[in-house]
Amino acid sequence: MSKETNSAEVLLNQNVAPEQFDWDSFESGLDADARKEKSDLEEIYNGSLNNLDDNDVLVGKVVRLTDKEAIVDINFKSEGVISLNEFRYNQGLKVGDEVEVMVDRREDKTGQLQLSHKKARTLKAWDKVNELHETGEIVNGFVKSRTKGGMIVDVHGIEAFLPGSQIDVKPIKDYDQFVGKTMEFKVVKINPEFKNVVVSHKALIEADIEGQKKEIISQLEKGQVLEGTVKNITSYGVFIDLGGVDGLIHITDLSWSRVNHPSEILEDGQTVKVVILDFDDEKTRIQLGMKQLEPHPWDALSADLKVGDKVKGKVVVLADYGAFVEIAPGVEGLIHVSEMSWSTHLRSAGDFVKVGDEVEAEVLTLDRDERKISLGIKQLSKDPWENIEAKYPVGSKHVGTVRNFTNFGVFVELEEGIDGLIYISDLSWTKKIKHPSEFCAVGDKLDVVVLELDIQARRLSLGHKQLTENPWDTFETKYAEGTIHAGKAVEVHDKGASVQFEDAEVEAFCPSRLLEKEDGSKIKKGEEADFKVIEFNKEFKRVVVSHTGIFRDEEKKNAKEATKNVTSSSNEERSTLGDIDALAELKRKMEEGK
Repeated sequence: MSKETNSAEVLLNQNVAPEQFDWDSFESGLDADARKEKSDLEEIYNGSLNNLDDNDVLVGKVVRLTDKEAIVDINFKSEGVISLNEFRYNQGLKVGDEVEVMVDRREDKTGQLQLSHKKARTLKAWDKVNELHETGEIVNGFVKSRTKGGMIVDVHGIEAFLPGSQIDVKPIKDYDQFVGKTMEFKVVKINPEFKNVVVSHKALIEADIEGQKKEIISQLEKGQVLEGTVKNITSYGVFIDLGGVDGLIHITDLSWSRVNHPSEILEDGQTVKVVILDFDDEKTRIQLGMKQLEPHPWDALSADLKVGDKVKGKVVVLADYGAFVEIAPGVEGLIHVSEMSWSTHLRSAGDFVKVGDEVEAEVLTLDRDERKISLGIKQLSKDPWENIEAKYPVGSKHVGTVRNFTNFGVFVELEEGIDGLIYISDLSWTKKIKHPSEFCAVGDKLDVVVLELDIQARRLSLGHKQLTENPWDTFETKYAEGTIHAGKAVEVHDKGASVQFEDAEVEAFCPSRLLEKEDGSKIKKGEEADFKVIEFNKEFKRVVVSHTGIFRDEEKKNAKEATKNVTSSSNEERSTLGDIDALAELKRKMEEGK
């Protein structure tokens, strides 16, 4: 039986009055002495808890280390626990070390006091970081990890942001190389509201080189030769670090030879010698050169080279108008497209050569003062116009290829470099051609005859219709004025109709007023009828006809015949009446004689 039960029984057995009954002893099971001892202990315990403020930073001692936690004594009723992750910056943590901590949770579900080293460091570090920002003092930081746009750095327990552009004065491609390293930084920006801190390592480097930069700038002179390091390569040039001062070598100043991209000549980090070409008043924009340190290639060009000489080289640049050929390092000549072929049909230079081709050419012009040279390829082959009179005499017949049209004729190529023109009027004896494309197409083979030859102007006049007899010599007799022929109205319009005869080459014109038929209607398209030639012009190949004139002429003829008959009848009638009068007179005389 327990002590509490005995006390209750004793109280009941003694028949104690209710108002004298010790209810505290009954409820707690403790007598007055025991209750006082418990109260004293609770007061001490609660007092120790009340002394632990959540924002207070305490100093504790590491008493034990496990795989994941550090056990820290802060002179409390129980030891606190801190995750080892909070000590990643301090890999040398050991038992006995003193560390700053803050109460995170007074008791977890196991009754264990939870401490935070990170919070304690952050709270104290924030004041320190603000101080560093104001003074500009250099601070050591531990690069924890990469993040978007830069790195995360531990500075006195605060996670600060290190932008990628603030790591170094030169662009950094590999951020991972800095992870896990302790570096010097300068606090450059603080946002108290969001507790954001931005640090820079580049600022320290710039501060170190600023003094060097001022010294270098003060000593810069045009023509001065310096040694520098390739800092950045772009498509238009290369930036060179001259020891705190940057200069630019434009792509055209890298080499006397043509350069497609600066990376063909230099690479990042390479040490090179450069010459100062120019700079602005503040000497902040410095123009450098490399090729100027070498003799100009034209100075090394053979003095014996002259117009007419043959040279070999490589095509380095190609354009529609021609190709640039490097005949010696840094010496280029232009082959214009007109000098690539004897053909008069100019094409793109790409139809003849391509970049990288090794070609042979003839020197056409050479100007050493202007450093210009022009070349030709076609000169290495025979000029097709030599002995042209023997190959293409006037009257000779040939087969050519239609190359292109103009409004007035067709250009026909007889061979490479030999072109002739057929005027539109020399294409056909009979067809009325408005444009040469109605008669032939580009690429067609065409029989031609040489009509004229102008050697000085390098011009040939050709004909096609001259290969056949002029049918208009025959038509002149067949379709003489007044002749009548059967024809068909192939086209009818307001002014008249085109009439096709049995000779397909002949097409006549009938004016609208002369299309009228005998019944008063007009001939329509596709209708066949007889037509009378009322005009024939051999020179202009013009035939004018009339349908109305046929029956109108017939009507006139009939009217003439009718008039003749009437006249004859009238004469006969007069004769008869005369005879009657004579007989009457004779009868009268006979009667008087009686």
